[in-house]
Parts: sequence; structure tokens; C-alpha cells
Amino acid sequence: MASSEIQVVSSESKPQQDHQPPILDVFTASAHGDFQKLRTFVEQHAASVSVSDVNGYYALQWASLNNFHEIVHYLIQHGANVNAKDNMQQTALHWAAVRGSIAAADVLLENGARVEAADINGYRAVHVAAQYGQTAFLNHIVVKYHADFDVPDNDGRSPLHWAAYKGYADTIRLLLFRDASQGRQDKDGCTPLHWAALRGHSEACAVLVHAGTKEELMVKDNAGFTPVQIAHDKGHRHVAPFLSNQQRAHNHWRGKLYCGVVTDIGYAPILLCIIVFLSILFINSIVAAPNLKKITAVVGLWSWIALSLVAASLIMFYRCSSKDPGYIKRPGDLGSLSDAEDPLLNIELNSSSVWMGNWSQLCPTCKIIRPVRSKHCPTCKRCVEQFDHHCPWISNCVGKKNKRDFFIFICLGTMTSLVSGAVAIQRAWTSIPALPAGETWIHQVLVNHPGLVAFLVMDAVVVIAATTLTVTQISMIARNVTTNELANSTRYEYLRGPDGRFRNPYNHGCWKNCADFVFLGHTDDDGIAWPPLQQVAS
Repeated sequence: MASSEIQVVSSESKPQQDHQPPILDVFTASAHGDFQKLRTFVEQHAASVSVSDVNGYYALQWASLNNFHEIVHYLIQHGANVNAKDNMQQTALHWAAVRGSIAAADVLLENGARVEAADINGYRAVHVAAQYGQTAFLNHIVVKYHADFDVPDNDGRSPLHWAAYKGYADTIRLLLFRDASQGRQDKDGCTPLHWAALRGHSEACAVLVHAGTKEELMVKDNAGFTPVQIAHDKGHRHVAPFLSNQQRAHNHWRGKLYCGVVTDIGYAPILLCIIVFLSILFINSIVAAPNLKKITAVVGLWSWIALSLVAASLIMFYRCSSKDPGYIKRPGDLGSLSDAEDPLLNIELNSSSVWMGNWSQLCPTCKIIRPVRSKHCPTCKRCVEQFDHHCPWISNCVGKKNKRDFFIFICLGTMTSLVSGAVAIQRAWTSIPALPAGETWIHQVLVNHPGLVAFLVMDAVVVIAATTLTVTQISMIARNVTTNELANSTRYEYLRGPDGRFRNPYNHGCWKNCADFVFLGHTDDDGIAWPPLQQVAS
């Protein structure tokens, strides 16, 4: 699979920051933003701004590259052609796209620049923006000037192909958010996933696979290779296993059964059967077992407490498995949302809990800007606010609206298993008669009370699992952090302080965190303890 490097301008075009270079003409004045000298050249020396330099570049291109929008406006007023092309047939708008010069692009486009102008390779401004990862610029010209974000170049490669090739995951998210075609094949038969696999961009591959139909995993290029085969051939150790697993789950009938049945239904029916079975076993083999001593009043009271806890556990099990975990409404769910309204038109006006300048907040599947602490669940196929994790044992996500119910459920499960286990041990200990010579208490229990032993074994498993989960949740509640945030802390910028270390902006201290969780069931994401990294930087 052949590729061509994009050459819009050379690295020499970057303005020098160590010292002020000599300003010799309108080109250097425009490139370095020296407005005063530019006016001197134009107004006193009658220098033309409509001709190119010895390399075929125009002053308007230099000013656009470096986002000197006032100079761009001045040049246009004094005769510069906004659609003038250099030797590569690139306009000033192409150059503005290289560094995401939005202000300069606005001046150009408002003065007649063609947003769909193409160079000799068929690259338009959208292609260049994708090639350089200028996501904000790309979004701006699409929203405001209706640029075609899915147009192919001369080789049949769309901006999504180039963003995948360069590994710009945020740009990929934006393009997928706008329904760019994932299945388009270029002249070599390659899809965007082929390009991402070729370069070994793990995050780009993950975004493409999770947002796609999985059919892209099976597409072969003109040489007969799938993205999985390309990743293996190039030796990308992180990408190849991921794509292989996704392909295996998509192809194999067992993978289809697992993804289509078990993942949708989950293990909630199994857990319900376990709870009911243990309850019946507890009553028949421990409380009312005929071969055990008559139950005492105290033990009977604790047995009723255990059964009451089971009933309460079943109620909470139903609540946390059937309750909305905090699904974020999608455009189709909002009756008042106009079809003409672009959700990315005024993103800077949204609250900090919704938009923090992070393009990873775009959900290509739900077509929404999700709040900071939310995540798209591939199992539920919805975005969940304050997403903690997807729990297959309740067949539901754990999020903002049902986390307190989930925590109560696992606490009840822990207490139930501890109380019932203690009752079982007491009943077994007091019901064994005097041991004959050579016999042990454990042997007598195993022989005479197999139901009691079976209950204790299963109860021990429940105790370990429920206690571990309860302690873990208590720790996270006290710090106001979710399971998802801990697992992906290196990926989320808002969880890093200025020194790059983990720092949770939503941690208000143990007592407040716990009080908010107990009384509200969630925390207010707008009330951050300190500004996240991107706000500090700005």
C-alpha cells in the first residue's frame, strides 16, 4: 500500500522565535506579522501584494499560515487575490489549514475564498486540516462555511483516510460524528482502518472499530489484505491483537452468540438464580434441616435477619438492573431540537460539565457532546453520565442515577453472605455430637450435612466477591472517582495536574464526597475543586 507525504509548505515558513529576522519585503513582513513595515512597503514604496515571490508563494499565504488576520484583511483590501494559487495550486486557505488559523480563514472566506478549492493532488482545506490534525479548524469551516468533509482527493482518499493515517483520533471522532464514510476505499482499495492499521495507531483503530459496523475489519485492499493482516505484517504489537480479537468476535459463531445473546441479556438471570438457590438451600439445609439440632431463638432471629437481607437485596437488585443509569439524551430523543441546529455550532457556550475543549467528548455513535465524566457503553449502546462501569451481573451500566442503588445492593449482599455464613457455621458446630476416635469435625460435617457444606462453599465465594467490590466502591466514593476514570486515568486530560500527575478535580474531600453520595446519589460536576489542566493552560 503506497502513501504520499503531504507537502503544503516547508518548515522554513515557521517564523523564527529566537530573534527577529530581517524584514526585506512584503513577504517577510506578512510572514512575521510586521504590520508597520508592510504598510511602509505598500503605501510608501508601492510594493505589489498580488504577485508571488521567487518560489511562487504569495504574501497572503504567509499571513494566512501564521494567522495574522489583520494583515490578511489589509492585503485583500490592497489587491491581494484570495484565490491565488502557488505552484502546487494551493491557495491561502490551504496554508491557513496547516496551522488551524481560524481567524485568517474567516477573513479569507468572507472575502470570496473558495472553500472547495483543490490543489494538484485534489487536496482541499478539509484534507489539509485532517493531515495536520487541526480538528477545530476543520469543524469551523464545516459548520460555518459548509465545507464537504467527506470529499475524496485525486487518489480517492477522504479526510477520514488522512486523519486515520496520521493517527489523529480527535479528528477521526469529529468526522465520524458527522457521518463520514468508514467504508470508502481509495485507489488502492484501502479504507481508513487500513491506513490506521498500517501506521499502528492504536487509538485511531479503536475509535474506528467501536464506531463502525465491524464490517470494515473484513474489507480487503487491492492486494488482498485486511486491516488485521496489515497490522500483523507491520509488527504492530498493540494494534494487531486488538483487531484480531474484534475480527474473531465478529466472525466466529460463538463470538456472535456471546455478543448477541450474553452481552445483551447479561448475567443478571444467572445471579438471580444463584440468590434464589442459596436462599432455598439456606432454609432447607440450615434453618429447617431435620438432622440438625432444634434452632434456638437467637439463631432463629439471625436467620430471619439473613432472609430479610435477601429480600432487600432482591429489591435493590431489581432497582439497579432496571433503573436508567444516566443515559444521555440523543438528538432523536429531544423533541424540541431542530434538525437544522448543529450541536457543534456554539460548543463554547456550554457549561464546563459538558464541554471542556476535549474532542474526545464527541460520541460518533450517539451524535452528542457528552459530559466530561461520561462514556459510551458499547454493550448498552448509549452514553452514560458519570459512567462507572458496565456490570454484566446486573445487565446494566452503573452510572449517575443508579450507582447508589448498586452500592446498597453490594453492601446488602456482603451483609447477607456474612450473616448467613455465620448462622451456618454455628448450626454445624453445635449440631455435631461427640466425635468418635479418629474422626474430625470437618469429616462429620462433610458426611452428614452435604447441603450445609455446599452452601458454605458458595457463600464463601459470594463473601469474597461482594466484600472486595464493596471495599473498592467505598474507596472510590470517598475520593469521588469512578472505576472507568481509574482504569483510563492516563487517557483523560482532566485527571492530570500541571505537573502531569494524577489529580482529580472533582475530589472535595472524603466527608463531602461521601455526604453528596449518600444524600444525593451523585456529585455536581460543575462544582470542581480546582480547574482542570486545559483550563489552567488557557
